[in-house]
Amino acid sequence: MPKAEPMSALFSRMLSAVEKRARYAHTLNEIARLSPRLCCDLGICPEEAPQLAHRAVYGH
Repeated sequence: MPKAEPMSALFSRMLSAVEKRARYAHTLNEIARLSPRLCCDLGICPEEAPQLAHRAVYGH
């Protein structure tokens, strides 16, 4: 049977997840707003925005 997690640790994990999700949404929006020309200059495709945002926030 798994050991019970203290309430403060559970709250910290939940808060961290919410903060990461907000950073992901913000990053995704910023990438999506880039002009096609800037995307080309950066060597990225607008279709890659979800993967790029995920990697930037979550690291994988």
